[in-house]
Amino acid sequence: MLDFTVVVLEGAYASSVAATLDLLGAARSLAARAGGAAPRWRVCSVAGGPVALQGGMTVPSVKLPLRARGDRSTWVVPGLATNTPALLRTRLAQADAGRVVAALAAHAGQGGAVAASCSAVFLLQAAGLLAGRTATTTWWLAPLLQQWAPGCRVDADRMVCADGPVTTAGAAMAHTDLMLHLLREQGGSALVDSLRRVLLLDAREAQAPFIVPEWMAGGSALVARLAGRVEAALPAVPAVSELARELAVSERTLARHVRRATGKSTLALVQSVRLRRARALLETSRLTVDQVAEAVGYQDATALRRMMRKAVGVNPGRYRGTRSG
Repeated sequence: MLDFTVVVLEGAYASSVAATLDLLGAARSLAARAGGAAPRWRVCSVAGGPVALQGGMTVPSVKLPLRARGDRSTWVVPGLATNTPALLRTRLAQADAGRVVAALAAHAGQGGAVAASCSAVFLLQAAGLLAGRTATTTWWLAPLLQQWAPGCRVDADRMVCADGPVTTAGAAMAHTDLMLHLLREQGGSALVDSLRRVLLLDAREAQAPFIVPEWMAGGSALVARLAGRVEAALPAVPAVSELARELAVSERTLARHVRRATGKSTLALVQSVRLRRARALLETSRLTVDQVAEAVGYQDATALRRMMRKAVGVNPGRYRGTRSG
């Protein structure tokens, strides 16, 4: 009985595929010492045989069964090398993607669990598996996922979202976090703790520290102008009503554009800009936490700590001196 079926499409991120197989291999080696079960897996593709990955690498595979009865393995889809909406639309329209979508839907329909990271999450969306669930994806594609899956709650701040039999993760390197989550579910916390120590992997729960608010504008010039205005105004950001007047729109219109582009409220976008600047100052300056709080418009260090814990799950000290040079 298999634990995982790794579904690989042509042109997938080599790093995501390699991370999947490396973590599974390491888990198998460490399982006995950690007192957990060693994972069992297979690598599948639509046609079987060698699969060409991004960058010229290949991985061997067996042919993916479109109707695998009795298959209780978790199907895992590493990220696709499609990091823009245009590339994503083109990739999803290709025949092999359509066959994988059908296979994912059939597997889930038989009660199977599925997982994907980065732009591969859109395969789950195409299979109708995100409706009524909370999911994440690479943060700059989150607005597009929300548009395509209006019945899904897209939480771009999360690194990994597990909602019933569907697990999703953020950008390509978040596939490591996805596999650690799945291995914890399959083999227990002791196994994953051993993996983290041996492979020197930090615990990460949120994409929020890495989000560039302007990039989340989703092609909206209005939202990009708003993010730029907030950045330039720090620490004294005008009220939302004043920002709307400067941009020559109503507060309601501004809120609608921000929600459509980012999935956030206007105030949440303002907070994202503040927190991004705070993180940059913590990493690159000698300012105290109190001084950083003042520089981005918070009353004191306590307010900054509270907002950082709420948004990204860590205290400001986590970012102190993390960037070399």
